[in-house]
Amino acid sequence: MGSTRYRGLAYDSARWEHFELRAGDVVISTPPKCGTTWTQMICALLVFQEPDLPAPLATLSPWIDMLLRPRREVFADLGAQRHRRFIKTHTPLDGLPVQPDVTYVCTGRDPRDVAVSLDHHLDNFDVGLALERRAAVAAADGLDPAALLPPRDRPSDRLERFWRWVDDETPVTESGSTLRYTLHHLRSFWDAPDELDVVLLHYDDLAGDLAGAMRRLADHLGIAVPEELWPRLVRAATFDEMRARSEVTAPGADRGQWKDPTAFFRKGTSGQWRELLDDEARQRYATAMQGLVPADLSAWLHRPALA
Repeated sequence: MGSTRYRGLAYDSARWEHFELRAGDVVISTPPKCGTTWTQMICALLVFQEPDLPAPLATLSPWIDMLLRPRREVFADLGAQRHRRFIKTHTPLDGLPVQPDVTYVCTGRDPRDVAVSLDHHLDNFDVGLALERRAAVAAADGLDPAALLPPRDRPSDRLERFWRWVDDETPVTESGSTLRYTLHHLRSFWDAPDELDVVLLHYDDLAGDLAGAMRRLADHLGIAVPEELWPRLVRAATFDEMRARSEVTAPGADRGQWKDPTAFFRKGTSGQWRELLDDEARQRYATAMQGLVPADLSAWLHRPALA
């Protein structure tokens, strides 16, 4: 596996140790709230070419790093799969095992929308239940519970939570989701060596031309889809359809992880940050971004340009 270990409240990239990738595997590596589940669903539809998935999405595409299921169970599920595997992770490229015969798909999003989406995500997340399961999994995996990262407090004000996310300087290896972690993760793929098979997607491209994005990904993966199937597959990948089937599409929905599984798919739109940030706050954010990533990556993420 990669040389860098990343940890958060509910994940640890060390779980990749001893996992064997297969030729043709697809590793979906995105920062949190950048369209991970959306990308997984697209891959599932391309692989199975059927809107009715044979199992919950999180079973077909498990999150290896997640500390809420014993590692042996996750490895066993993946080991038994005979279809082309597509595996979820929130680990940057330098924390992953890398092989030239594996495709790495990374999806990016305007970080301001990431912060807003994450805030609603945490409102809906059953933290108490997650901590109970994490403790049980730590025991099953032989981990020292004292070494697990503790939960962090959340300010009561939504705007204050946004700025904490932006200004947080916790090392990216132990921060979970912050602006710096999000940018670090994306840059690890932006700067990936040419010999690796990396696909960069943007959330706005999925939202603006879902059919086109799905066709381009299918072409890259070498997956032939009969023309008559495309309308049904694209429809199944829309936010409305995923929300309507949240018991199958929302990760952990079958384990009571969310207060409301349908709320996991809240809006699926870009620019939600405009409801939170006034002109002064937008300039403060632009100032905070200065020097964190190269200008070309910043321009790619922020559509239109920072304003």
